[in-house]
Amino acid sequence: MKRLLIVSLFILAGQVYAQDLQQKISGAFSRLQADSQCSYASLSLTVLDAKTGEQVFAANPNMGLATASTLKTITSITAFNILGADFKYQTQLGYAGEITADGTLNGDVIIKGAGDPTLGSWRYEQTKEAHVLALMTNALQKAGIKKINGRIIGDDSIFGSQSIPEGWIWQDIGNYYGAGTSGLCWRENQFDIKLRTGVVGNPIGISRTVPLMPNLTFKSELVNGATGSGDHAYAFLPVGSTVMYLRGSYAIDQDKKSISAAIPDAAYDAAYRLADTLRKLGITVSNGAESAATLNAKSLQVPLIAKNITTIQSPPLSRIIYWLNQKSINLYAEQLLKTIAWKQGRKPTTANGVEEVQKFWKARGIDPNTINTYDGSGLSPGDRVTTATLAKILQSAKKESWFADLYESLPVYNNMKMKSGSINNVLCYAGYQAHNGRELCFSIMVNNFSGTSRGIKEKMFRVLDVLK
Repeated sequence: MKRLLIVSLFILAGQVYAQDLQQKISGAFSRLQADSQCSYASLSLTVLDAKTGEQVFAANPNMGLATASTLKTITSITAFNILGADFKYQTQLGYAGEITADGTLNGDVIIKGAGDPTLGSWRYEQTKEAHVLALMTNALQKAGIKKINGRIIGDDSIFGSQSIPEGWIWQDIGNYYGAGTSGLCWRENQFDIKLRTGVVGNPIGISRTVPLMPNLTFKSELVNGATGSGDHAYAFLPVGSTVMYLRGSYAIDQDKKSISAAIPDAAYDAAYRLADTLRKLGITVSNGAESAATLNAKSLQVPLIAKNITTIQSPPLSRIIYWLNQKSINLYAEQLLKTIAWKQGRKPTTANGVEEVQKFWKARGIDPNTINTYDGSGLSPGDRVTTATLAKILQSAKKESWFADLYESLPVYNNMKMKSGSINNVLCYAGYQAHNGRELCFSIMVNNFSGTSRGIKEKMFRVLDVLK
């Protein structure tokens, strides 16, 4: 009887504790909902026990809302499940044609991409531009090639020709964060434009690009903004065009004097950089650089590799996902989404990737209608996911062998491990938190708030503080 009494007291204490936490969350959420910034907003919050999946608190859990970049957690967890934490992309370098006795290649050098988003990236030692170019040039020299009577071709055909997901908006396309997918990425498909600022209200000039982009021309319609007005500069590149427009304003007190834009044809740029490096080493390339896109425009096909001379491996998926979430890299998420489709035996398109994500979670009891998305990064304002589904997917990862890698990838905001997401009048957070030793996972979304992002963020943090 004594033991039974003790057990009963423990159960009763646990119930009181759970009810107390639920009441505190409810009160904090109600205050957020009643705030003037949320007068016309849609709000949702789901909190689950990360070990058991038990619902701790839910408000509007089945309301489909724009996720912004918190969608990257779903893409990350699905990729871990389907591809595996040790998955690596493999980029091939080879040639078509014959090498003569004097070292002349009568044919083409081909860089065949497999979707690696890290090739040429500065984030890892093994992927840096100079290192990758050195690997390629060394392999060509070891093959005995001293002259190329042909072309350097960047073959990005594995991912098809549609690089921009449906649902992305015009203002984002052309900027570094709106870089399109490619079967052969290079330098994260971005470059920098250095600005020449001046008097407020006057036009801003362009001093140079880093690196040089000889295949693009630029027209600046940017104006100098007043001190403290910030960076509101956007790059616009019409599909199929080589003329990039810069529009908006850029404050005269901005230190960087630079914006980052998207490379429209990353495969061409990779081929161009290799051709330029070979030229500096005294290895001439008679017919310059090409990509699948430039060849298709001439009604020409990309030749097949007759002999592969080296394979360049990416970092493992666990490290790719680390930077994907730490820096919220849209390109990484979109490349992974297409890779998921490829791994499942489908044509690697964004739409097929979305379908495979839905199918994967449907098989695990989640209604695919609660994952109504256009992409894998959350950049599309048309994405709709429920907090209940996002929290369940976070909870499912807790038992997996790769969970530590996922957890490490999440940034720290408000002293909590969580992914943030923000687009126009949307702010969301999703992640993990321990409360008095109890492990929790959560998803909170606010759509169509009024006022400043800073203001709504502070108020959302007050809700999340209850979970600490």
